[in-house]
Amino acid sequence: MTKEITGKTKLLGVIGHPVEHSLSPVMHNAAIAQLGLDYIYLPFPIEPQNLEVAIAGFAAVGVVGFSVTIPHKQAIIPLLSEITPLAQTIGAVNTVSRQNHKWVGTNTDIEGFIAPLQTTYKQDWSQKVAVILGNGGAARAVVAGCTQLGFAQIHVVGRNMQRLHEFRNNWSNSPLVEKFLVHQWEELPKLIPQANLLVNTTPIGMYPKVDESPLSVEEIANLPTGAIAYDLIYIPKPTQFLQQAEKQGAIAIDGLEMLVQQGVAALKIWLQQEMVPVEVMRQALQNHLGLGK
Repeated sequence: MTKEITGKTKLLGVIGHPVEHSLSPVMHNAAIAQLGLDYIYLPFPIEPQNLEVAIAGFAAVGVVGFSVTIPHKQAIIPLLSEITPLAQTIGAVNTVSRQNHKWVGTNTDIEGFIAPLQTTYKQDWSQKVAVILGNGGAARAVVAGCTQLGFAQIHVVGRNMQRLHEFRNNWSNSPLVEKFLVHQWEELPKLIPQANLLVNTTPIGMYPKVDESPLSVEEIANLPTGAIAYDLIYIPKPTQFLQQAEKQGAIAIDGLEMLVQQGVAALKIWLQQEMVPVEVMRQALQNHLGLGK
């Protein structure tokens, strides 16, 4: 049954460049159909130089809200009337909604990241150590998430010392700065044996380099049994990194759940309702990716 689109249909979407591979329309349109609402969620390819005029156009045609993906997550900030403290902390926006004729930006990646750690794998994190591979935008959401969960120590590991220092300086006004340390990649061997949560925020292991892992087999061999290995990548499933970690007796979480949960959080904001069909969204993505469960 194809949905009939009329003059009353409300518009949601995702902006990025490129954006045609985005999985957001798959899960959001499945949720909207399940809820029986007159909305449609579309991908909008927007080149960086057109961002400002596109956002003005969205306001003019009455777009209700939109997701923001690469390369616009930071560039969009000056074009918004308001951004939440959370998005401010991370320095990136992934969800925008129209409120009182103004654009308001937030970041649901944190909520997406911590969702499985708050539900399925819930524990007392206050005695635990998180080791995060990579120091880009995704790593900032992960650091914020680990802070929210109350980790005792958060270690961020990267290859470029200057970028690591910049990364750390972004948090210098934050009360968590004592718990938060940056390290160069060479220091990994001493960090991995302490890790209760090991997160890959790098693109290593993603298509087309699906046979690669950010860690060598020797490095991951020191991951404690029962630790959680979390890869923000969701194709291939499982990644090389998660396969290696599972062989060590670790619990594996992939990025598909984070994608679903950040989408759930965004949809709640746009629809202004708490009830969102999570299972329908997860299933729609799994079917689309041929991961029948």
